[in-house]
Amino acid sequence: MKKRYIILSLFICWFASCKPQKEVYLFTSFHEPANEGLRFLWSKDACHWNDLGISFLQPAVGNDKIMRDPSILYGIDGLYHLVWTCSWKGDKGFGYASSKDLVHWSAQRFIPVMEKEPAVLNVWAPELFYDAETAQYIIVWASTIPFRFAKGAEEENNNHRLYYSTTKDFNSFSDPQLFFDPGFSCIDAVIVLKEKGKYVLVLKDNTRPNRNIRVAFADHVMGPWTNVSEPFTAPFTEGPAIARAGSDWLIYYDAYRDKKFGAVKTSDFKTFTNIDTGISVPAGHKHGTIFRAPKKILKRLKEKAAAQQQ
Repeated sequence: MKKRYIILSLFICWFASCKPQKEVYLFTSFHEPANEGLRFLWSKDACHWNDLGISFLQPAVGNDKIMRDPSILYGIDGLYHLVWTCSWKGDKGFGYASSKDLVHWSAQRFIPVMEKEPAVLNVWAPELFYDAETAQYIIVWASTIPFRFAKGAEEENNNHRLYYSTTKDFNSFSDPQLFFDPGFSCIDAVIVLKEKGKYVLVLKDNTRPNRNIRVAFADHVMGPWTNVSEPFTAPFTEGPAIARAGSDWLIYYDAYRDKKFGAVKTSDFKTFTNIDTGISVPAGHKHGTIFRAPKKILKRLKEKAAAQQQ
């Protein structure tokens, strides 16, 4: 009987591994100088990426009308919600649009989250997270407000901290509040729910000596965030994007000085293993977010790309 059980268990595992996957990984992207709009890469294994080759949404809001740091989240309302950086400086908000299929998009809107902060210089890299406990979306971004924080290694016009706003419907937004002040300039933050009651914040230390990636930890999505790690990437790295692949988390990062992507894998966000030789990312791809989507969504994206390239 025991032998039969072992054989049956092995068969179930083999069958599960051979079962066709219903989802693929998508990686949002942009190309410099960020005026062409939203691009997508796709992958079956979260390691080897393919470029769809076109822009699916041209930026139309903000002072500079660019699209950097595109962050997408599939909402409980059945819509894909997209936010992005729409100017280098001068804007007090970010861009927003939504879609059912990633091909057809709503009208773009400018969300002025920092309009009550007259001295704010920028709103960079808005990132989406859905908090199931409070049934609301959290948007985290980086802004500089000169002389708001103690002078560190950065000039006052580059002394960023992380702020957040919440929304339930992307129509009304809470007033911005400070999300995290680690005592140094930081940008490009991504919230990860590691397991119930355990959160990880992946962020860029934006100080001139470092400019690399760290993590912090919390028991609640709003913090307090503690135990900021030492950097686990080389200098001149930014834009972390996280994918769950089996029992591991893959953290991609934009090595912008070298004009390529790097990646590490981790199971606990404390020990990181470099996997650069095991990934392939098309040249020209710039940082966004990684998420899973049904294969039918990828099919529609491919159809749109094929039609546009004819």
